[in-house]
Amino acid sequence: MTTTQHKIGSGFGADSTADEVLAGIDLSGKLAVVTGGYSGLGLETTRALAKAGAHVVVPARRPDAAREAVAAVGAEVEQLDLGDLESVRAFAERFLASGRTIDMVIDSAAIMACPETRIGPGWEAQFATNHLGHFALVNRLWPAIADGARVVSVSSRGHHFSGIRWDDPWFERGYDKWQAYGQAKTANALFALHLDKLGAERGVHAFSLHPGSILTPLQRYIPFEEQVANGWIDEQGNTIATHFKTTEQGAATQTWAATSPQLEDLGGQYCEDCDIAELAGDEELPAGGRRPAVRLGVRDYAVDPEQAARLWTLSAELTGVNAFA
Repeated sequence: MTTTQHKIGSGFGADSTADEVLAGIDLSGKLAVVTGGYSGLGLETTRALAKAGAHVVVPARRPDAAREAVAAVGAEVEQLDLGDLESVRAFAERFLASGRTIDMVIDSAAIMACPETRIGPGWEAQFATNHLGHFALVNRLWPAIADGARVVSVSSRGHHFSGIRWDDPWFERGYDKWQAYGQAKTANALFALHLDKLGAERGVHAFSLHPGSILTPLQRYIPFEEQVANGWIDEQGNTIATHFKTTEQGAATQTWAATSPQLEDLGGQYCEDCDIAELAGDEELPAGGRRPAVRLGVRDYAVDPEQAARLWTLSAELTGVNAFA
């Protein structure tokens, strides 16, 4: 397939931090919406953007906990549950009523490898929360998204586990927590790809990315024994995986994608290590529930324009929201 998935030589890398990619960038007067912006990589992203001068709005399922977490940063906190489309609608309506415009949306919130959970009309929770919630949010906020804005969809190297299961997206024929996570992360990449196409007339660009492997609250559903077996931690709970990043490093790629002038003429690409990712090979992942140890690149099905358009249509039908209809 013809692809724009080629490194641009950004000068940054896996060890770069959010502060480093923002060096020399003044975000004064800019407004960013960061989902999950009060925990893990989202919190570090909020801190770094605010330090660079941005006003950050943090939609949160647990607003009291969020206010405590971002107190030192000075971010604004609003109620939002991505797993509840009515909550998404209410947040968007409140924001639109404020009359403000948005320069950056960073969809950082996620759940990973949770036990089988059904929400709404029986939707599988990872696809519904990680993808459909963000799909509805960005579409509802579209009137407030400024010309030339950036939308950043935080995907994961976990997308290697599964493309979109068009014949069984809800895992009605048997649930696998890692395949469900993989499908949701593929959806995050395809969402950015098609949004970039739709937003081109207004100069709005979208990117997806793998932030890196980092131990954060995202691992809350992974049993201790499984983390040990995967080689992430030892029996005492110490991180032993040598490829894991710090939180500051993990937040760098999404911060870079949201702000870097190096990306002004690009859009729709999947990024990693503060650069555009190359296409990955088609080798199979190990059997079972283990995540890949170190797997670079993006699978072709996650940057396929036809699948991106198909997913957009499906998502609009499921959520009843489409800013471009």
